[in-house]
Amino acid sequence: MKLSFRAALSAATLLSLAACAEPAQTAKPAGVAEVDRALGDGGVSDFYTPPAQVPATVGQMIRTQPITDRPLPENAGQAVRTLYTSISGVNAPDPVTVSGQIIFPKGTPPKGGWPVVAWEHGTTGIADICAPSWRGYLSRDRAYLDHWLKAGFAVVASDYQGLGTPGPHPYLMYRPEGYSVLNGLRAALAQYKGTLQNRIILVGQSQGGGAALGTAWLSPKYAPDLHVLGTVATGVVTQFKLPDHPKHEPLPRLNVEPPHMAAAFGILTIEGSRKSLHPEVDVRANMTDKGKDLSHQARQTCLGDLFRYTEAHDITEDNAYAGDTSRLEADFQDAFTIPDAHMTMPVFVGTGLADNEAGVAQQYNAVAAMCDAGTNVTWKTYSGLTHNGAVNGSAADSVPFALALLKGHHPKGNCATIKPVSEVEKALPGIRWNN
Repeated sequence: MKLSFRAALSAATLLSLAACAEPAQTAKPAGVAEVDRALGDGGVSDFYTPPAQVPATVGQMIRTQPITDRPLPENAGQAVRTLYTSISGVNAPDPVTVSGQIIFPKGTPPKGGWPVVAWEHGTTGIADICAPSWRGYLSRDRAYLDHWLKAGFAVVASDYQGLGTPGPHPYLMYRPEGYSVLNGLRAALAQYKGTLQNRIILVGQSQGGGAALGTAWLSPKYAPDLHVLGTVATGVVTQFKLPDHPKHEPLPRLNVEPPHMAAAFGILTIEGSRKSLHPEVDVRANMTDKGKDLSHQARQTCLGDLFRYTEAHDITEDNAYAGDTSRLEADFQDAFTIPDAHMTMPVFVGTGLADNEAGVAQQYNAVAAMCDAGTNVTWKTYSGLTHNGAVNGSAADSVPFALALLKGHHPKGNCATIKPVSEVEKALPGIRWNN
């Protein structure tokens, strides 16, 4: 029986095969922990181990560690791993520890410190070894972050709850992502007073695009101490609770990804989100042998290897599950869906019209919902650019958008002229990362 997560999460096909095919830079410091095969915990250094007593104050830095074992973006001066306190986005106000990293530009910070880009990463997996602060970034993301560093921003990046640190990763759930990001910003600003400035742009791609919008929605009430000026999101993966009669009727969700990719993303949702929401439930009870093999892989490998595994072993949602799978979906939609689409700050959304992973109809739906809710949205589309290609392809528009916000200028937005778009174009050849 096909797992219906695919219908709900067709927008969750988040990272291109080409990007995943490139091996990440993997840190291997001493003291690497064994992997807990039940949750995908471990396999990382003891830096990620929480203290016996986690401080009760959220947004508190526990420790930092210089990153010296991998390439940094060209305009980076230095970078540090971080471990800090947050609250669980599943069982609030339970305390959790979250890992991440901070990348500083070259040179001396300006008076007041560097403004901050809060980078919210796309799907990497649900195992601790998939945390970007441990594995490093793909060349695509290093190039993208370099645009921001060159423009004078420091980058504060969360791994999100459960990636790098103990417990399951609540994949695609906006509260765990948002709390992780906002408390990471608090910890960074407190640790580096005078070096970092409390003027923040939320920036995310794919899973991180949805995370950035969730963070933007949470920030005014949860973190009014943070001065979030705007949000930039590409390849957006999210959905909003809509009013009964929206001005822009949502387009039908389309399943645009290959079947083996859908199986990979589905298992991340089951092993990450479902395990987070209901740890007492045996999520493998309705899996076939193929599904159980895939479950095992998801807890010890990252997305690129998972794609290769599903393709090599012909695993799809049709043959990975047996019987009724509806109970696996309980509560997930509420945890994935942002309660309303009104953002209090300007939002930039970049969509590649050749995005056959997140799809273009789903991104139109998100933009239309925000426009209908009164959000100041600038939506830019890029002909021939894919989910992958639109990341760097949108920087020529998104960086000036953010710099204008720093100067106190609010863009007019283009909600009045948005038009439905659902057909996925062919990808333009000869463009790096445009696969």
